Amino acid sequence: MSISTSPSSVLTPKLHYDNDEDVALLTAINDEHGGVIVEMKDPMNSTDFSISLRTSLTNWKKQGIKGVWIKLPIKLANLIEVVVQEGFLYHHAEPTYLMLVRWLPNTQHTIPANASHRVGIGAFVMNDNREILVVQEKNGILRGSGFWKFPTGIVEQAEDIHVGAIREVKEETGIDTEFVEVLAFRQTHKSFFEKSDFFFLCLLRPLSFDIHIQELEIEAAKWMPIEEYAEQPFVQNHELLKYILDVCLAKIDKGYSGFSPVQISATFFGQEREDCLFLNSRDFNH
Repeated sequence: MSISTSPSSVLTPKLHYDNDEDVALLTAINDEHGGVIVEMKDPMNSTDFSISLRTSLTNWKKQGIKGVWIKLPIKLANLIEVVVQEGFLYHHAEPTYLMLVRWLPNTQHTIPANASHRVGIGAFVMNDNREILVVQEKNGILRGSGFWKFPTGIVEQAEDIHVGAIREVKEETGIDTEFVEVLAFRQTHKSFFEKSDFFFLCLLRPLSFDIHIQELEIEAAKWMPIEEYAEQPFVQNHELLKYILDVCLAKIDKGYSGFSPVQISATFFGQEREDCLFLNSRDFNH
């Protein structure tokens, strides 16, 4: 079950009334899996909301509705307790809203879990002198360690991996780059508030060379000979960093091929969207 909707599933946006009790039912739209979504927007007295919610739940049960999603904007935080008292659980939260959900049938639920992974990137940027772009962080666990590392960062919501990699390099170092390919990726668990983490090692080609650091997060940045980078004790003693370096060298010296992005226009159930497929373009084209 998901919380996606289709245009044909939108109910008439008006208040509905229970004929017996003359109580305003909550306006909802159908999702694609036998559930409904209630998106609260206007202020409502918690007592009136409680009555409407309870009556709506009774009505939805009669209709055979399975899952009920309620989206509460932060300005309606006063209604959270009412929803929880009716058996709803937190599903996920964003800066401006909280999403709660309840499974109505007396069966095992099929409600999907909240997003399970965070996506990060590491940028391998090398110039023609076999110097790589490295930074020292001003914050975090590596602060003050003296370790020079690749620029890294988190991909933003609705941002493609290759776009995020270019942005992070620009933000941290001021260097303009062209994305080439994903060289490898790593998965780890319980990394960030119990969430799993995908880390994509990306190869980028520099388009500029004068460094201008992001003073809020970066202590220093420079172009460093790759041999000097490899000699750092932290690299020598860290298995993951050694693997990452070996992959980068295999790309530069041995023709290793990673995955390049291909933009694809896809249509699913009448909804058009732009997807990004990463593939080994060298072998694919042969």
